[in-house]
Amino acid sequence: MAVVDTIKSSGAGTGAKLRREVGLVGLLWASVGSIIGSGWLFGAKNAVVVAGPAAVISWGIGAVAIVMLALVHAELGGLFPVAGGTARYPHYTFGGLAGMSFGWFSWLQAATVAPIEVEAMIGYAKEWSWASGFQHQNGTLTATGIAVAVLLMAVFVAVNFLGVRLLSHTNSAATWWKVFIPLATIFILALTHFHPSNFTSHGFMPLGVKGVLGAISTSGIIFALLGFEQAIQLSGESKHPKRDIPRAVIGSVVIGTLIYTLLQVVYIGALPGASFAHGWANLAYKGIDGPFAGLATVIGLGWLGFVLRMDAVISPAGTGLIYTTSTSRISYGLSKNGYAPRLFERTDRRGVPWFGLIMSFVTGVICFLPFPSWQQLVSFITSASVLMYAGAPLALGVLRDRMPDRERPYRLPAGQVIAPASFVVASLIIYWAGWDTLWRLGAAIVLGYLLLGSYAVYAIRKGLPNAPKLNWKAAQWLPVYLIGLGVISYLGGFGVGARGILPLWWDMAVVTVFSLGIYYWARAVALPAAEIQQNIDGVEVVDEGGH
Repeated sequence: MAVVDTIKSSGAGTGAKLRREVGLVGLLWASVGSIIGSGWLFGAKNAVVVAGPAAVISWGIGAVAIVMLALVHAELGGLFPVAGGTARYPHYTFGGLAGMSFGWFSWLQAATVAPIEVEAMIGYAKEWSWASGFQHQNGTLTATGIAVAVLLMAVFVAVNFLGVRLLSHTNSAATWWKVFIPLATIFILALTHFHPSNFTSHGFMPLGVKGVLGAISTSGIIFALLGFEQAIQLSGESKHPKRDIPRAVIGSVVIGTLIYTLLQVVYIGALPGASFAHGWANLAYKGIDGPFAGLATVIGLGWLGFVLRMDAVISPAGTGLIYTTSTSRISYGLSKNGYAPRLFERTDRRGVPWFGLIMSFVTGVICFLPFPSWQQLVSFITSASVLMYAGAPLALGVLRDRMPDRERPYRLPAGQVIAPASFVVASLIIYWAGWDTLWRLGAAIVLGYLLLGSYAVYAIRKGLPNAPKLNWKAAQWLPVYLIGLGVISYLGGFGVGARGILPLWWDMAVVTVFSLGIYYWARAVALPAAEIQQNIDGVEVVDEGGH
């Protein structure tokens, strides 16, 4: 039996239930719509500056990493089609403390994507004279820009309040556009302005292996490919979750990887030689704030530049829209597991978790304060995202051990090998983000423990019905993992402030061995099958066939 959230009846009500109204196309397009966002507008330029033409290799490595994580999520998504699933898997297998931690990582990632997409929209739009006053030269928002950003966030929230069915239709329409424009750009640039010699000018890999690996985390590659989990976050509202979740997750990664890799190839091939005459690290041409649109203008395709600036509004808007949805569903799941007040579970007559939407709006507004620009924030979001995903391989390994006979609509081939390997890959991506990113992420993690931990302690002391069991023993590996990654990052050579004590390759070997040790330690101390089942049953569930 698949475990799913309680289904809301067709009549009006004010319960804490979600409606199952999303089909395969809606789920697939939710993930594809999240993957094809501002990443395609900025990622190709940022990657080539860091890695040169070898950025194509960076995309390949990033794609392999994301495919591995997506395959793990495909099995778990079919096994547990519940709203905010990514935040729940560690809760099932490791109990309250791990569940609270990965729930916070998940919420932190989702809540900050929508405002970043808004900043991307404004960043591209400022090339138009009427929007030139929205950003300072350093990429931060002006007072007028903040007002516009808040308005855009309000639009995201308003569409979500109209219900998941309208959201699905709206996002599907936007995603068709978002897929068509990059494909058209690939076709046009490949036919009209493609110079194969660009790939060897100044060397194919001018910044070495370190540049190729650093680009994966810091230039927006992983950030661009993230989003496949949106189908999982909405699985509590899926019509046929056992069948559709794995298909949507895997299909979205394949589509996104193909589009992004081809975009990188045609971007490098279309660049005029003068733009990288001083080396790839000093790439320069008019329109650098809108890389593809600026490139199109420089090579004489002004009409395409105009279309791309229009797309720079639509593509990030679609991604911001679905991540606003995701944030409210993750907070819904956090509340279900007892880490947040039950107010986050309340739904309106359309089945929308209204308080979670309001909080996602508030978070977005906070992010519009004078923080760094899109390019500077992307590695932070990448690290938070991959840290969130890292809980899934651990959960998969435990569930294969503890519940081997449980029905799995999709069973990952060689899962016992892919699970630890994907956990190692996740740790490497986090490490490549660099020390200057990871210490900030550490501060955000501490803040999460203060917020969610305070509520958990309050709920336990008051004896509230949904008070979580923290299960310290089952999560004993978690603080060692978080602190250990931070120490390795500080001693390594990636990012500003890193000491460089661990040389290249040796540092990655240390991360690999350390991660494998954590993986098998976590599996050994995870909850027994009976307690895992209690955690699963602790969420209000029904059989999928009961509606």
